[in-house]
Order: sequence, then structure tokens, then C-alpha cells
Amino acid sequence: MKIIIAGAGKVGFNLAKTLSIAHNVILIDKNQEALNNIQENIDIMPICGNVEDYNTFKMVKYDTIDLFIAVTNLDNMNLIASMVIDIALDVKRKFVRLKDHCFDHEEIKKKLNIEQFIFPIQLASNTILSLLKYPKANNIKTFQYADYKLISIIIPSNFIAQTFTFESFRIVGIERDKHFFIPQEEYVEILPNDLVYYFGLEEDMYILTHSDNVNITKCVVFGADNLGMTITSDLLNVGCEVKLIEKDLQLCNKADEYLKGKADIINFKYGSHEIFESENLSNADIFITTTNNDEFNIIKSLEARDSGIDKIVAINNEMEYYNLMHSLQITAVRGPKMSAYHKIMEEISSSGVVLKKHFCGGKAIVFMRKIFANSKLIGKKIKPLKLNDSSLYYIKDSKLYTFSNTIILEENDLIVSFCVASDSDKVAQWIYEL
Repeated sequence: MKIIIAGAGKVGFNLAKTLSIAHNVILIDKNQEALNNIQENIDIMPICGNVEDYNTFKMVKYDTIDLFIAVTNLDNMNLIASMVIDIALDVKRKFVRLKDHCFDHEEIKKKLNIEQFIFPIQLASNTILSLLKYPKANNIKTFQYADYKLISIIIPSNFIAQTFTFESFRIVGIERDKHFFIPQEEYVEILPNDLVYYFGLEEDMYILTHSDNVNITKCVVFGADNLGMTITSDLLNVGCEVKLIEKDLQLCNKADEYLKGKADIINFKYGSHEIFESENLSNADIFITTTNNDEFNIIKSLEARDSGIDKIVAINNEMEYYNLMHSLQITAVRGPKMSAYHKIMEEISSSGVVLKKHFCGGKAIVFMRKIFANSKLIGKKIKPLKLNDSSLYYIKDSKLYTFSNTIILEENDLIVSFCVASDSDKVAQWIYEL
């Protein structure tokens, strides 16, 4: 594909790095130095210019562009760029990253001919909200085509190693000692500190994700930037009590105005552990750190655990801190930039019949294909794909089966593949070309 990316920041760079392997990528930014540094590391075509300027897009040597991705740091710039490029070039698909959720209207997308709005702050907040319903879970992924869920759980350090086999749901991945693998045996050994990924229906996994004596209603949010305020607002909207903590007095005032006084906003000048006692934070059911500094988030998370709070969640902004958070048994939730990158990559690879989702920090991928009423696959015999580091299933009449032998597909059947990232191209080719 011919792809234009507007914005050479962290998200733009990571997208360009990944997509340039198989596609022709043009990266546009005002910062010539940033473009030079990126061009030294990856094979892209840099254009130094203003993405709001028609003449910038006329510098592109192609008349037709398959995909335009606007990921600058300014909402207005991304929206204007998506309009201007339509005047200069023929663009088939457009993805636009936005911070302000007020733009989330179908009419706006339709008028601007935009396929996807990406709201990374809301994506991160939604992940936090999903944890309220599943107190024992580390992360939850849902799927458009099925009621099945992919749920990860960190096994406690005092857990006694055991071997399990499951019928109604499956273990589809384990991260152990920084290494991710997909179990191939019928009986799966689970060890202390494993991060285990389960796939199944909610009612079948209830005992894994819920606790009879845990009800998350008292929340502490550490950090009052846009992400912290959004998370606090969403928690308040579902009936939680929230204490929002921030050392910047201006951000405290801004948050108080935004939240209309509904949250208990606490200003502290120093990073002292005493705030946990003085503000009675240890009574919280969940503690969430939302700053863009992973080291600070980890430190505050550990302080929260020392104070007696059981559920600890930290926003993870840099992949190099993901394994550390896991090893410390801190629930790591993708920050806005990581959320934007993964969401865009998933949307690029998904289609009307195939869904794609990343999990385990991008180390693994799940593909799901639905057999619709008009599919040519109905009544067709399909052989399974054989790979060492993957697992394959099919769902028929809401029941999950291992896909190990030839099957005949029927309407509404689902094919589901879990694989390591290095095998994703092979799996994608197989599932798309069925």
C-alpha cells in the first residue's frame, strides 16, 4: 500500500517503522531534524512541510494514496489535514487520531470522509473501566463477532504450581519470565507469577475473574492531566467515589472545574509516602497511576501496595517498562500513545470479515474470521493451519472447539487463531485466503 503518515512523533515513528517493512510510507512533519533521524533508521520517504497546506501534499509523487493516517499532537491540525489531502490527492482510507472526544460523531466522519477516529485517551480509560467488573483480571478484550472474551490474570506469587485442563474455555497464552508462549499440550502447568490468557464465555470464566468479597467502588487516581481527568470522570459516571491526586495546583484547579466538584481533588507538593496515611488512601479498592512517567507510576504503585491497596493499575507508556510492571504484579494498561499505535495497526489489518487484536504488549495476536450468510466458504472443507507457536479454534453454535482436523464451515461459524507476533503474517495470509 501507499501510506501517508502526518506527524513524526512517537506514534508516527512507530507506525512508519512497522508499516515500512511491507508498504511504501511517506512521513510528513515540519521538523526536518526529526525526519532526518527517522530516515537514518527506516526506509521511508520524508516530506518536510505543513500538513494543513495543500502544497505539501502536492509534493507527493503518487496521485492515489491507499491510507492516510493523521497523528500530530493537535486535533485541529489532524482534522484540517484530512480535509486538505482530499483536495490534493485521491485517498481511499483515512484514520485520524483525536484527543477530544467531542468529535466522536458519525456525521463528522461522514462529512470528512474519515473511516476511523482514534481516541487513545478514551481507549485507555475504557480499559480501566473494564477492570471494575472483573476484579481479578489484568486485562479484558472483547470481540465484535462473539460473546467470547480474552481475559488475562496475573497468578499470585504464593500460588502452588498446578496442572490444569479446561473444556469450556482455553488457556491461549502464558507470559513467564518475560517470555510469551502458547501452550500446545492438553494439560497446562501454571506457575506463580505467570500472566495467563484465558479465552471463553464470561459465565464459564466467572470463578477466575470475580471475587465474592471484592466490590470496586473507592478509587484513587494519581495524576490530573487529560488522561487522569477522563478516567476520573468515567469512574464517577459509573458511581465510584474518586480521590484525584496531583502536585500541580493549576491542574488541580482545572480538574475541579472539569469535574464540577464531584471528585475529591488533593494537591500535594512533595512525593511523600505520608499522603497515603494523611488522606486515608489505604481504604481504596483500586489505585491508578496515570502520568506519562512510567518510573513515577511504578514507584507510586509500589507505595500503594505497601499501604495495603490490593488492586494496583499503572499506565504503561514505554514498552521497556512493561515487563518490569508485570514482574512487580502491577496491572499495566496501555497509555494513549501505545493505545493509538495498536488500535491503528489493528484497524489496518482488520476487514469486514476478519478482526485482529494485539495482546501481551504486542507479543501475540488473535485473528477472528466470521462466516457470513453470503460467504463462499459455507459448505467448504477447511484444513487447519499447522504452526508450532499458535493455537487454532472454531466456534459453532456458541461452543468452542479445537480446530485440529478438517471441518465443514456453516453460516455464523467463527475461526479463531492465537499466534506469536513473528507468525502473524503466515496466519494472516492463511485466514484471509481461506
